Amino acid sequence: MPRSSATLAPPVGALLRRYREAGEPLSCEPVTQGLLNRGYRLATTRGAYFLKQHLDAPTADRDTIARQHLATQRLHDLGLPVAPPLADAAGRTVAVIGGRCYALHPWIEGRHRDGAQLTAGGSRRLGALLGHVHTCLAQVMETPPAGRAYESADPERTVRVVDELLRLARAHRPRDGFDELAEHRLTERRELLAEHAHRRPPPAAAGGWVHGDFHPLNLLYRGAEPAAIVDWDRLGVQPRAEEAVRAAAIFFVRPAGQLALAKVRAYARAYRRAAGADAAELAAAVHRVWWERLNDFWILRWRYQLDDRRADPQFPAVSALVVWWTREYEAVRDAFTG
Repeated sequence: MPRSSATLAPPVGALLRRYREAGEPLSCEPVTQGLLNRGYRLATTRGAYFLKQHLDAPTADRDTIARQHLATQRLHDLGLPVAPPLADAAGRTVAVIGGRCYALHPWIEGRHRDGAQLTAGGSRRLGALLGHVHTCLAQVMETPPAGRAYESADPERTVRVVDELLRLARAHRPRDGFDELAEHRLTERRELLAEHAHRRPPPAAAGGWVHGDFHPLNLLYRGAEPAAIVDWDRLGVQPRAEEAVRAAAIFFVRPAGQLALAKVRAYARAYRRAAGADAAELAAAVHRVWWERLNDFWILRWRYQLDDRRADPQFPAVSALVVWWTREYEAVRDAFTG
């Protein structure tokens, strides 16, 4: 469960003994933004490093991490802004200590920027960057298996989830404003699902290699230019245009739940050029991601089923976006395809 991972501390001394050039430890400070794995700024007598502690069960085994590391090294060799891990004295990039996996990366100075901090030009650069990520991944990774179908959410199953979350939200004590908003949004979502159930998209057939978690906390900027794409834990095969739509829905969402459509348009045009994607591919992706958002309640699952509130601040904008996107469906689709 996500909550328990926050208490684990890395064995810095044992780790650094594996690296000839890393120096002696001076400090190890948590980087607090991550929700699944743990990151630390490790200062030594030789400099600063990013120490990653892999805790998220689906991606925390040595082979999976090593594959991610190889991919980032190859992307770095192609000129993409990534920070491949350092190899230890034995040439390994994954250190297993006490049954946990760790990796040591160079520390990249930079800051995160969301869509509100991006100009139209910055939005275009962001779209072009993600397009280049997808085309370069196609070069460095094995060919994805053919014929795989990517199913969309079943609205009948979603309604059962809504009913369970409603029960938990109404019973939660002490009750607060979040619980009231959750009850309102869940009731509203059940009505939207009933109204739009006939719009469930068919399975998607085409998939390519994607970053898997492309959002502002996984992109560092130095000035106006991207300095490093980080956190490749979700590297995998998915319909690639859907990643472009999901990323835009995170970068360009406003606090009240609308998308900054002018910036989305600039971003999407640059993405299509860089990735070689056409308008039809983006239109299909918009529909599938809209449906995904209509059926998704991960923040409420974390709060009510896992007793983990770290994602609670995201809920007002995320839940409002679904309602606004449903109302402005054509305008959103046109921003991605026009």
